[in-house]
Amino acid sequence: MTIRIAMLSGPRNISTAMMRSWENRSDTEVVDEPFYANFLDATGFDHPGRAETLASQDTDAERVGRMLCGTPSGGSPVWYQKHMTHHLRAGVDRSWMQHVVPCFLIRQPDEMLASLHAKTPCPTFEDTGLPQQVELFDVAMADGVPPVIDARDVLERPRAVLSALCDVLGLPFEESMLSWPAGPRDSDGAWAPYWYDSVWQSTGFQPWSPKSTSLPESMRPVLDECERCYDHLHQHRITV
Repeated sequence: MTIRIAMLSGPRNISTAMMRSWENRSDTEVVDEPFYANFLDATGFDHPGRAETLASQDTDAERVGRMLCGTPSGGSPVWYQKHMTHHLRAGVDRSWMQHVVPCFLIRQPDEMLASLHAKTPCPTFEDTGLPQQVELFDVAMADGVPPVIDARDVLERPRAVLSALCDVLGLPFEESMLSWPAGPRDSDGAWAPYWYDSVWQSTGFQPWSPKSTSLPESMRPVLDECERCYDHLHQHRITV
């Protein structure tokens, strides 16, 4: 039986480092942002690596969803699926989520939004993925509280938080989740050369430290909305 873990995250949330952590397990394969090409095709956004992404992934969301309900190509018992929630736009079929274990990765909004603003000037509320995270979380709540982990908690106490997450998922914690070899992976999305430089240089989770969170006043309404959504999810996070 395959355990399919759908880690639902917004951008700038240590999501790629978390994918590295799971890929370094002995029993796990990963898939990197499988709805990205569909998102680019539907929105027309000119993201770095757009052409490569569209050429490398299926743009049909229903086919992608059916693929995610199957098994990974190598037949591993654990399939970790890294998802960006802003890719899951309204109208995108979500029936595949009935066949995965949804988990939610969040980050303090001031840090996340400052980091996103540096990459995407004047991001919208929807660009943060938080409204989509809340929507998906509330749907998942029908089957009980799904796992929520906070990026700061992971960086401050990676062993404890990942051990607790594994417990919730019914999986053994592996020490290998705490470090990994530097460099790219075949599993990295086609956009990786444009976005994954710091992850390619990493060999583990970097300790949390305060970040500059200076934002223009025009971003205050977006930050306020993000904080509302973050608080809704944060109250349910795994604590250790």
